[in-house]
Amino acid sequence: MQEHMSERSDLRGDCAQCFGLCCVALPFSASADFAVDKDAGTPCRNLQDDHQCGIHARLRQKGFTGCTVYDCFGAGQKVSQVTFGGQDWRTGSREHARRMFDVFPVVRQLHELLWYLTEALALPAARPVHADLRRALRKTERLTRQSPGDLAALDVPAHRQDVNVLLLKASELARAGIRGRKKDRRGADLVGARLKGADLRGASLRGAYLIAADLTGADLRDADLIGADLRDADLTDANLTGAFFLTQPQLDAARGSAGTRLPASLARPAHWTARL
Repeated sequence: MQEHMSERSDLRGDCAQCFGLCCVALPFSASADFAVDKDAGTPCRNLQDDHQCGIHARLRQKGFTGCTVYDCFGAGQKVSQVTFGGQDWRTGSREHARRMFDVFPVVRQLHELLWYLTEALALPAARPVHADLRRALRKTERLTRQSPGDLAALDVPAHRQDVNVLLLKASELARAGIRGRKKDRRGADLVGARLKGADLRGASLRGAYLIAADLTGADLRDADLIGADLRDADLTDANLTGAFFLTQPQLDAARGSAGTRLPASLARPAHWTARL
């Protein structure tokens, strides 16, 4: 299990090796998450010449909360240093920059799948599908190393669907050994739900809408949280030990405390309040 976790070090954003792609390639609209409008392909006004954010330490205070909950899963450095061989979009042609911006979201999706596949391989109970997961992992990695033209033409939804079939099997195998009733809340509308102290151990919360839900003290051990929307969800003192397919951006979008128990592969968000 430790072996697979160490491999995920390449699936975390390394801004020092990236040309600020998320700050240029992606669009955003003025909202609670972003202070201004920005078109795709236009550099954020806070992006400096060295590709670093000029207000990185004050993003939340300046109205750019959306930036603090985003992670490229290592796609930024892959596109910058591998796909385009270290050639900066600032110094290349306009066509070069356009191709880089088009490819970045594609590789980001593939890297997210690599994160899930690597985690699925760390689930002992999913051993019956480990061989298929490894093949999918190798294929996905090969896809990330294609030429810019091939990446831009890739049918990502089709590949994602193939991978999702395997991830679902891994989830079912991993949760099968949990005693009691495994709740199926897949895609459930739980916006603002009162789930304080809820027993959700081994539950499927795949794609569930948990926006602003009260999960204070909830038991989410061994729950499947792939794609669950945890924006502003209250995870104070909740137990997420062993929860799988949970990502750092999901945690960063939620609220929690020093008493929130997390999987070992994830970090406690800096903005979470400490329990007094």
